[in-house]
Amino acid sequence: MINQEAPKQQVMEQPYYPDDEIDLRELFVTLWRGKWIIIFVTFVFAAAGVFYALSKPNMYQANVLLAPAQGESGGARLSGQLGGLVSLAGINLGGGGASQATMAKEVLQSRAFLADFVHRHNLSMSLMAVEAWNMESEQWVINTKVYNPQTNEWLTNEEGRSLEPTDWDIVKNFKTKLSMSDNKDSGMITLSVTSLSPQAAKSWAEKLVHDINEHMREQDVIEAEARIAYLEKKLNETNIAGMQQVFYQLIEGETRTVMLANAQSEYIFKTVDPAVVPQERSAPKRQLIAIVATMLGGMLGVFFVFVRAFIRSGKKESESV
Repeated sequence: MINQEAPKQQVMEQPYYPDDEIDLRELFVTLWRGKWIIIFVTFVFAAAGVFYALSKPNMYQANVLLAPAQGESGGARLSGQLGGLVSLAGINLGGGGASQATMAKEVLQSRAFLADFVHRHNLSMSLMAVEAWNMESEQWVINTKVYNPQTNEWLTNEEGRSLEPTDWDIVKNFKTKLSMSDNKDSGMITLSVTSLSPQAAKSWAEKLVHDINEHMREQDVIEAEARIAYLEKKLNETNIAGMQQVFYQLIEGETRTVMLANAQSEYIFKTVDPAVVPQERSAPKRQLIAIVATMLGGMLGVFFVFVRAFIRSGKKESESV
């Protein structure tokens, strides 16, 4: 009885291999048979990646490290100090919103400010009509198909339409070259500007900091002067001594805001680390582009070999049936 049951037990203990189980040896053989296809596809992608990387012009990035110069506007400070009295007087001075630095960051990246910045400094040509930067002559290489450097005029297309870019196109292009990042721990702000020209990157970064300070200063002065005019009007309308005292204090605070705004050279952002002319390019990452293209080519080559082997095996099974 023992001898008869032993073969059955041995048969039951034999491992079972499903038909769809991966055979590493077969995979290796498939890859080896298609090695030339993999090599060819990898080489083509590697060559294309190198060509693309070399065709991209060098980009340079200038950075400015900034610190917020103040926390909130004069109207917000007065509203906090004299909130009860101001409410009694029936006056709303605003305040309580975002800090000046937060507001300035949003304004700096706004479409209206950037369009005005580009036109004020005549940057349309250097943004939209250049192909490269000549390091030796330190001059722009202008695309003469869209801009005439002799007459400083934009050309027209075959339909007679001017090739001069719109504010939408200019701001869209400039935003790709501008970035801001915050350090949550220190509160510092890094403003970065990228350009084909290292000198232009530095110059644009400095001008952006200067212009946003001036823009916010002008806005605060205009708003403070408007509040002063309103308060003086209210002062003339009341004969209550207590309310007159409130108005005098408010006018004094707004006058102080105007004086401080005009006295500060760096109104919103103080420059901690100024921009310098970058000596090294920030983009393109040519080695990374070549490596990624080579890896992508290798993966596609392997994928193609496996697909070809799968199709062939399917044909053989259909023919055998």
